[in-house]
Parts: sequence; C-alpha cells; structure tokens
Amino acid sequence: MIFADRQSRLGTESAFTVLARAGALAAEGRDIINLGIGQPDFQTPPHVVEAGIKALRDGHHGYTPANGIPVLREAVAADLHRRHGVEVNPDNVVIVPGGKPTMFFAVMMFGQPGTEILYPDPGFPIYESVIRYSGATAVPLPLSEDTGFAFSAESLLAKITPRTQLIIINSPANPTGGVTPRAEIDALVAGLADHPHVAVLSDEIYSQMLYEGREHVSLLQYPEIRDRLIVLDGWSKTYAMTGWRLGYAVWPDRAVEGATRLAINDHSCVNASAQYAGLAALTGSQDAVQEMMTRFDQRRRVIVKALNDLPGVRCADPAGAFYAFPNITGTGLTSRAAQDRILTEAGVATIAGTAFGQHGEGFLRLSYANSTDNILDAIHRIRAIL
Repeated sequence: MIFADRQSRLGTESAFTVLARAGALAAEGRDIINLGIGQPDFQTPPHVVEAGIKALRDGHHGYTPANGIPVLREAVAADLHRRHGVEVNPDNVVIVPGGKPTMFFAVMMFGQPGTEILYPDPGFPIYESVIRYSGATAVPLPLSEDTGFAFSAESLLAKITPRTQLIIINSPANPTGGVTPRAEIDALVAGLADHPHVAVLSDEIYSQMLYEGREHVSLLQYPEIRDRLIVLDGWSKTYAMTGWRLGYAVWPDRAVEGATRLAINDHSCVNASAQYAGLAALTGSQDAVQEMMTRFDQRRRVIVKALNDLPGVRCADPAGAFYAFPNITGTGLTSRAAQDRILTEAGVATIAGTAFGQHGEGFLRLSYANSTDNILDAIHRIRAIL
C-alpha cells in the first residue's frame, strides 16, 4: 500500500494513548487513578437520557437533515440569545457529531499549501494536527503562565501575514484552564479590521465552565466579524454528554453551505436520538449543570492547593474548564518523563504538557473530573515519587 503524503502529517490526541496505557495497567491488576481524560465524571442528566430513549421509542430511527433537525437548531439559536444576548439565524447552525468535525471542516475549508493558520500553544492537539494535514503551515501562538494562559491580542495580531487564512482561539481553554478577558478580545476584534482576509474559529466548548464570577465573552457578540466567524460549542462538557457525540457550530452566511456539504460527505447526519436528547438538554432544567460546576469548583480548589504543596511544583488557579496545568520545572523532570513515571510508578494517569504543543514543556495536565478522594490520593502518590 502507498499512502498519500498527507497521512504522515496527521497527529493524534495523547489523552487517548494514555487512557489505553492506563487501561492496560488496570487490566494487569494495578490500581490506577485517571486524571488524564478530559470528560466529566458525572452522568448525563436523567431527563436528557429519557429524551433520547423516547426518541427511539417514538420511531426516530432514520436520517435527519445534514445540518440537524430544525427544532434543535432553533433551540441552539434561542440558547445563544439567552446566554450571550445575540441573534443567530438557525439556518447558520450546523449540528455535528462532537466538536472535532467543526475543527476539521474549518481547517480544511481554509487551509492548503501556501497558507498559514494560527493556533494556541499549548492548545488542543487536534488544531495543529489538522492544520498540518490540510497542507497549511501551522503557526503557534505561545501562551504564557504569566498571563494565566490568556492570549495576547497584540502577540496574535503580530503573527498575521498575507498568507494567514484562519486563526483559532479557545477560551476557556484546554489544557490550561485559561480565560481571555474582554479587553484582549476587544483588542483582537479591533485589530482584525486591518486583516479582512482572515477568518476566525472560536472554540467555546467550555463556555459555561468558569469560576469566581468570570464572564464568558463570546465572539458572537462582535457584529463586525460575524461575516467571517465560526463559533464551536456543544453538549459534551456542559451536559456530560461526551459519548453522545453531539456538537454544533454557528457559521457565517458564506460558509454555512460549504460546512453542510462537508457534513454530507463526512457523516451524512447526526443520529436522531442524540439530537432529541440535546434538545431536552437545552430546553429543560439546568440544575444539573449548576450542581456539576459547584462540584468542579470545589475540586479545583483542592487540587490547586495540593499541587502547590508538592516539591518543585507550582500551579496557577484555572479560571475555566476542569483542568489544572501545573509547572513542574522545579522537579527536574521533563513533561514526558513525569507523565510516564507518574503512571507507571504511582498509578496516576496525567498528560504531558508537550502533548498540547512545544510550549507545553515543563507542564502537566491533570483533569479534576474525578472524586475529591481520588484527587487527594493521586497527589499523595505523586508526592511519594517527587
């Protein structure tokens, strides 16, 4: 077999590799605490599950429109208006199986040899992977611990060239938990007026996961860039629906038809029962979301304090999402060495910062989507190694 050259440029997501290694160790009888995988440890709210079951019992077994059932797209538009005070045409909403298809569609729509795409580093690894797969040049935007891993509009704008076709931003961010303040987003939007050829993909999948009263600033609130803005969001994190594979994006008028064509070519449509479950999530009680975030906040405080008590480790408070991203340079270990030793010797799954880009060296990502008891046990085991 002779594969296309682009296949060698496709990366991966190390969290799943670590998950497999942790599973293999557990199968050997090892006691493993998983702080690696990025998914809530809560169950999908019962009324959402029942809606999915009811859809199947009601006979929703066939194809749906490629861009999603109309009632769900209308509910997405209504939810965005409720949360962000913006008007969204349901015709600009495309329902997809999770968050990654939107990343893939956006990058493949704008990326090709001779173009550049900017992405956060450290950042979600699929950004860089798909950019390289498209043939475009992946241009990292370094994020700093000094700014709480918020991006700098000045630094981002300085990296734009005539070859730049797309910039990717993510706030609240994976893996850092960083949240970019409104002032920086204001400055970015203002600066983009000088670069009308550049499209923006705003990954807002953690938009409802913030702490200490912080606000989420959606780029949908800036009408001056709506004609070149793609906003990614979905159900996986907010409603603990990772396995349902359900997400959406709001596309600008000129791109929504292309995104729908990509959906047709890629997956035809999202399964019907998941869409009806997503409808119940948006239109039903939000109590489970608030309860989950209360628990996450409690765990956040526990894990940050415990990490800061470890020798050679310092950890800033994550402002959003459910990840701690401690600096481990004081331990003398590289990120990968720390990840491997902590898993094999302590039985704790974490993810090396370098899994999220070259600027993640010296850091680890720990998900606090686990019980407080397990978190404290995990840190105790890590302390024994350090």
